[in-house]
Amino acid sequence: EVQLQASGGGLVQPGGSLRLSCAASGLTEDDYAIGWFRQVPGKEREGVSCFTSRDARKYYADSVKGRFTFSTDNAKNTVYLQMNSLKPEDTGVYYCYAFGRGASWGQGTQVTVSS
Repeated sequence: EVQLQASGGGLVQPGGSLRLSCAASGLTEDDYAIGWFRQVPGKEREGVSCFTSRDARKYYADSVKGRFTFSTDNAKNTVYLQMNSLKPEDTGVYYCYAFGRGASWGQGTQVTVSS
């Protein structure tokens, strides 16, 4: 069973930075995707960034390209989302996920960008 533990959200002013972490356990598959969605009330869930093991590539939504960076620490089984130059429209609940044979979700972490 894959378990994901997300952390790192908070309140930050526009232009600020946050780093989200997602610690994964039980992810033993060779072919998987791991990443982040965000959810804003009243809007559709948006894929923010992910890493696919098959081609070892990182993907970013157009809205975050150049500002967000996805990274991995295999020794810690943890992935990170470094979020810089944050904007109010980045506000939302961020969910870590892992898709392999099944789908696993971490608990959401709130990110609020406001002055």
